[in-house]
Order: sequence, then C-alpha cells, then structure tokens
Amino acid sequence: MRQILTAGRYFREKFGENVYKIPVSMPGFTCPNIDGTVAKGGCVYCENESFSPNLRQKTSKKFYLNPNLDDNPLLSMQKEQIDIQYQKTRVKLKKKFKAKKFLIYFQSFTNTYAPYETLKTLYGYALGKEDVTGLSIGTRTDCVDERVLSYLSDLSKTKEIWMEYGIQSFFDETMTATNRGHSVENVIETIKKTKSYGLKICGHLIFGLPGESEEMMLKSVKKAVDLGLDSLKIHPLYVVKNTALAVDYIKGRFTPIEEDKYISVLIKALKIIPKNVIIQRVTAGIGNETLLAPKWCYCKHKQMKKIREELEKEGILY
Repeated sequence: MRQILTAGRYFREKFGENVYKIPVSMPGFTCPNIDGTVAKGGCVYCENESFSPNLRQKTSKKFYLNPNLDDNPLLSMQKEQIDIQYQKTRVKLKKKFKAKKFLIYFQSFTNTYAPYETLKTLYGYALGKEDVTGLSIGTRTDCVDERVLSYLSDLSKTKEIWMEYGIQSFFDETMTATNRGHSVENVIETIKKTKSYGLKICGHLIFGLPGESEEMMLKSVKKAVDLGLDSLKIHPLYVVKNTALAVDYIKGRFTPIEEDKYISVLIKALKIIPKNVIIQRVTAGIGNETLLAPKWCYCKHKQMKKIREELEKEGILY
C-alpha cells in the first residue's frame, strides 16, 4: 500500500508533532484581475467570500490596496484581524486536537498584491504570534517580485515559509477561457524564480475547467511535477453564486465534472506524482447556500470517504 505524503505527515516528520494551518483574510486585499490592472471581473469561478467566512464580516470599507500605494490606512485593522482570526481558530484547534504549532495561511485574494512595507509588516506580525512556526502565502504568479521573494527567503532560514500559487492549469487556452489575466509562461518563470530563492512552493490545480479534457488535466499535473513543485493541492471546479461561471452554468454553457470522473482522473494524477511531493488537498467543496453545482461538492466528508475508498482499491493510502 503506497502512503501519500500529506501535509500532516510532512509536518509530523519535520517538527515531531502536528502543525495546523490557520487561514486569515485581510480586509483591503484584492487582486489585479478584479481591480482592472490585468483584467476585469476576476476569474470566472472566483467569488472570494464563498471561500472565506472571515470576509463575510465586512470589516473593511471600500478601499483596496495595490503595490503602488504609498500609504495603507487599513494596516491597524489588518493587524487586528490577524489577532482575531488567528486566536479564534487557535483556541478551537488547541481544544479539539491539543495543537501546539501553527502556520498562518494568508488565504483569500492575492496576498502579495499590496505595498511592500505592508507585506513586511503583516508577515512579520503574523510570525510574531504565539506558537506560529511559519507562513503560507496564497497569491498569483504575476504578483510576486524579487524584493518580496528575497524578504521571504530570509525569513525561511528560521521559519517554515510556503508560497501557494494558484496555477489551475498549464494551458493558455484555459487561462483565456477563465479570464485568468496572465500566461502559462508567467507561471513557469515565476516558479523557477521562486525556487531560485530556495522557497517551498505549493501549486493549486483545478480539474474540470471549461474545455479541458482528461489528457489536459494530467498534462498540467505532469508539468507541475517537472517544474519541481514541493506540494500540490488538487480540487474540482465547482460553481458558486455571483460568478461569471454561474451565469454559464445556468444558461447551460458549462457542465461541472462528475464525481466518478473526477476521482478517476485524481487517481491517475496521484500515480504520476512522485512520493516526495506533498499532497495537501485532493478535493474541495463548499457546504453552504452559495454552491450551485455540482451537488456532490456540498459535503466534503462524503467526498473524502468515497475518494479514500477508491484510492485504497488502487493500493493508495491518503
């Protein structure tokens, strides 16, 4: 039975105990694909409030950051939100799992798309929280410069630092169809540059994107492996309200991937991923009223049960 190297197994081996990720969402952060810098409207599947309950608190006014701003009037609020969100989840994890070590995960929107001094302040502030052993920073490959990579590289000498890039696909036609706002070439260049700074990379891939075949999905996995990514997150494309994809779904222009098909492609993907690559996610979903389709993405517990059963049939333990 082949045992997948999960994030839990990786952290237990490295730190001698479990390390838990705590997601935080920063008020005032946005994306160049939303503010019109590279495109308008965001990616067709993206409605960030669906992915992060913290954003629903509406803690910020209608002010958004970008790297060219000289001032950040939301900095105090952002630090306060790190305090609130981190402490709330930390207490739950300590109570439920007796957790002692944590990574703060800057999750929603593009978490390098802000003034450099803001990023330094927030990353440093997060690392200073009690029991925090590192950071995981969710961002786009077109929103990272060498100054940020150099700073994070210095931090990585004493802390666990991960860059999480939303790759989604290695096909330019898919980038166009999803209104991604950058090219595959940019993805490849940024991954190579990030690795040159010695930083760990987790790449996000989506199965079931518009127009993609099984062959394309597996080619994206193979490309991620060839580029030497340290970790992967894989999940199906699901449709949430208030997105361009929702309009296509309602009008019959998009059909979500079926559960059996997704699991079949996932198994083939895991078989071509080397044993030393950490698999941080094999599915995803959203258990609230924002989900339109596919309905099998509503309950993650049921998804994982079926995925584990099918993997075990193939001699794979997740």
